[in-house]
Amino acid sequence: MTTIFRDWSYRYQWLYDGISRLAALSVGGETRFRQLALQNLKIQSDTRILDLCCGSGQATRFLVNYSQNVTGLDASPLSIERSKNNVPNATYIQAFAEDMPFEDSSFDVVHTSAALHEMQHEQLQKIIAEVYRVLKPGGVFTLVDFHPPTNLLFWPGLAVFFWLFETQTAWELLKTDLPGLLRDYGFDVGKPSLYAGGSLQVIQGKKI
Repeated sequence: MTTIFRDWSYRYQWLYDGISRLAALSVGGETRFRQLALQNLKIQSDTRILDLCCGSGQATRFLVNYSQNVTGLDASPLSIERSKNNVPNATYIQAFAEDMPFEDSSFDVVHTSAALHEMQHEQLQKIIAEVYRVLKPGGVFTLVDFHPPTNLLFWPGLAVFFWLFETQTAWELLKTDLPGLLRDYGFDVGKPSLYAGGSLQVIQGKKI
């Protein structure tokens, strides 16, 4: 089930951006939120980065400050068009994350921000397998997404946010052991870093 608020947030970029900025206040603002998954990564100007499910380029605009070789991928033609306008100094591909048109071992880093909770479990499994395929040996899959809050005070706000803007897949992600799932596909994964009362998790998995 989707609400009209979710539909509006995708139809109007100004609304989506406003919601994102408001939600990001829980971690100190949008700039910090968009860079949470980039912490502790060794990125150089020639590092090949894939921004998976790039949306309208909200995180892409930070990634291009780290590397000159950033590719954004999204299934939505509207999102790709917006990304090209918002962050023109990246390359863009319209494609599904579970069937990426890249050769094996193409990227040093694959990044995704608040996108995996949109996926059905079967999609999620396919996406993780694809990420492992397109990463170079030693490459890193880094992501930020929802996590069951460890601070009970954050549950009401998260529940309202899910009710207004998310679908059942977001609730399903809260039940999913993402680090364990990445390990099942061959990633070396450390302990997630938690933010916003535990309602956000940053996971970094290395391709062995």
